[in-house]
Amino acid sequence: MSRHYGQMQQYSSNNFHDGKSAETRNLKRGEVSSGTTIMAIPFDGGVVLGADGRTSTGTYVANRVSDKIVALHDRIWCCRSGSAADTQALTDYVKHYLSQLCVETGRLPLVKVAASLMRKLCYENKDNLMAGVIVGGWDPVENGSVYNIPLGGTMIKMPFAIGGSGSTYIYGLVDSKFKEGMNKEEAETFVKEAIAHAMARDGSSGGIIRTVVVTEDGNKRGYVSGNELPYGPAGW
Repeated sequence: MSRHYGQMQQYSSNNFHDGKSAETRNLKRGEVSSGTTIMAIPFDGGVVLGADGRTSTGTYVANRVSDKIVALHDRIWCCRSGSAADTQALTDYVKHYLSQLCVETGRLPLVKVAASLMRKLCYENKDNLMAGVIVGGWDPVENGSVYNIPLGGTMIKMPFAIGGSGSTYIYGLVDSKFKEGMNKEEAETFVKEAIAHAMARDGSSGGIIRTVVVTEDGNKRGYVSGNELPYGPAGW
């Protein structure tokens, strides 16, 4: 009886108490995860993108103020989740391709084109990558638009998109709070509240909230520090 119990303990410690989350368990040795909460929502005239600031390696927080919202072009941005190294490489490739396209055509690239390039790279290398991204921005054809590209490389145009480990905690919240036709202020408040709720529940999300508002007129970056979150320890 004691021998059997000892075997069960060994199995449990090797498989369930390794100190890693489901998202970080498949990382390579020394690889850093941006296990996270990312979100984007279009409004009439643009897009609001948001992300938390925590980058972790296992149970250790490597960076609590990291920037997971990356510019792909003048009016096109990308929210990154998964392996920090993989997503940084992907955004560098897409940024390069979009710059070449803009020079060759003499026109601003479309958000859909940027998302399609990201989808192609993610899908064709899905066995070697751990990357889930959201591409959003403004272009003269669709105005504000958001495309979700989860693990595996599927590309879906969405009325709003959430991703990362923290997104599983807020699906009910965003479904109940979302409404069509939000203005810029409503969309920005919605993104901040949703990410703050995810940060309060998800161990891989935390730190600060960064936002980017993209319109025809330009890009506006925002920042919410950890002691000013709309929900969580500072807001309870």
